[in-house]
Amino acid sequence: MSHYIHDIPGRLRVRTPVIQRNPHLAQEVYGLLAVLRGIESVTVKVVTGSIVIHYDHKVIRSREIIAALTHAGYFDPKKAITHDDYLHDACVKTGKIVWKAFFGAFVDTALEGSALSFIAILI
Repeated sequence: MSHYIHDIPGRLRVRTPVIQRNPHLAQEVYGLLAVLRGIESVTVKVVTGSIVIHYDHKVIRSREIIAALTHAGYFDPKKAITHDDYLHDACVKTGKIVWKAFFGAFVDTALEGSALSFIAILI
């Protein structure tokens, strides 16, 4: 699992493998974030390693929350992908799968007959 960030003003989702399947560290993360000024709620999911933070964006900024997690060793922003990066990667993978399926069907059709029919399709 990679580090992941999705941020909209007032809501931050961070995924980190550090707390995945580690209830003790998940509780530490909760304690760290819950006392920060401007934090409204913190939900930590040990199974997925996900942390959802609702905050008052007029009091605290998401980069300050991420800095607190980073400083405590729970998150590594250098390894993080954003929501946009995640969607881009998914689209690229989907495109490759579709291309392989399309090209495979084309080759199957071209090779159904003989080599002569394959050459005819290429022309």
